[in-house]
Amino acid sequence: MKKKVRFTVNKKAWLFVLPSVVLIVAFVFYPMVQAFITSFQTGMGNNLTFGGAANYQRLLTDNTFRKALFNTVLYLIIQVPIMIVLALAISSMLNDKKLKGKGFFRTAIFLPCVTSLVAYSIVFKSLFATDGFVNGFLMNLHIIEEPIAWITTTGFARALIIIAITWRWTGYNMIFYLAGLQGIDESVYEAAAIDGATGFQKFRYMTVPLLKPIILFTTINSTIGTLQLFDEPMNITQGGPANATITISQYIYNLLFKYQPNFGYAAAVSYVIVVLIVVLSFIQMKVGDDKE
Repeated sequence: MKKKVRFTVNKKAWLFVLPSVVLIVAFVFYPMVQAFITSFQTGMGNNLTFGGAANYQRLLTDNTFRKALFNTVLYLIIQVPIMIVLALAISSMLNDKKLKGKGFFRTAIFLPCVTSLVAYSIVFKSLFATDGFVNGFLMNLHIIEEPIAWITTTGFARALIIIAITWRWTGYNMIFYLAGLQGIDESVYEAAAIDGATGFQKFRYMTVPLLKPIILFTTINSTIGTLQLFDEPMNITQGGPANATITISQYIYNLLFKYQPNFGYAAAVSYVIVVLIVVLSFIQMKVGDDKE
């Protein structure tokens, strides 16, 4: 005879879990559901009426949304790989026991991600101004003949945003890789050295595979952060010139606070980010799956 499986509920444990569950439902899941419902409503301000898929149909013909989507994806495919590779390389160098001043270098590289956004935006705008330090340095090296208008030229403005994001978040990912590297047994590298492996071969065939779960985590985390990018375009270029650096998140902000408030369409645009995050995270999980 089959034994009946009895499930018991630990009421005391639920007393500890319940506050977190209530807060998550109230401040995460309920707003998500409400935003999804709002995305099917049309109208301005609080005068919303059910409009079916009108907001989603509008996305197909909205040139500003297309530009915001293009910019966001562009930042993603260029900046995230550069940042991950840089963080891996820097963490590998800073993990060297023979390196002096490791604490200083680790702190210096990590510091940008905890620096005030407004402060560092002002510094970046000053450095990359027409008469700023960067143009002066490049001209002294005879790399350029005339100053570059970094903030008011489309291509250079996008490059500036990518440089700013990379500078700010490389150190954040570096910390994860350093933690992972310190968990790898030194005997693994010693055995490789005995077999005649070079430093690059150790990095490629040992460090990267052993850090694969952490690389997957940081890649997904960076992807989500880039798809939600708002701070740098808003504070450094204000989305300009002519929306050349605008992102989806900044466009949502404009729809809600800069233009005439359109909550329904802004909610529909926000769900584009949700779909992109889900799809790209799923692809990355599949690509990074260790199961053969």
